[in-house]
Amino acid sequence: MLQEFKKFIMRGNVVDLAVAVIIGAAFGRIVASFVNDMLMPVLGMFVGFNFTDLKIVISEAQGDLAEIAVFYGSFIQAVLDFLIIGLAIFLMIKAMNRFQKKKEDAPPPPPLPTKEETLLTEIRDLIAGGQKIA
Repeated sequence: MLQEFKKFIMRGNVVDLAVAVIIGAAFGRIVASFVNDMLMPVLGMFVGFNFTDLKIVISEAQGDLAEIAVFYGSFIQAVLDFLIIGLAIFLMIKAMNRFQKKKEDAPPPPPLPTKEETLLTEIRDLIAGGQKIA
């Protein structure tokens, strides 16, 4: 059973998937930082408020009870994260497809001549050169 598990884990697609998940998580953190730390403050400056502060208060804080609110500004920020990640992935896949298409469009190399064709070419060259064939 241990050997079967090892064989399963070491398959190319399982390892590729694990690498993709790890890189995707790191890429998601980069995009989230870009949106939270660079894009949203600039956008908030033009709009006049910070998106993460947007909320609908359902119940005000009373004594020890915390405020109950729907933070729709965080949702807007998550949607922007998703759209930027989606755009980046779309552009990467489009570039990869363009590269693969150019690779496929290259004409195949001409086939090598057969042994008979090579011999016939040598005979033709000898005859054209005026040499006798032994």
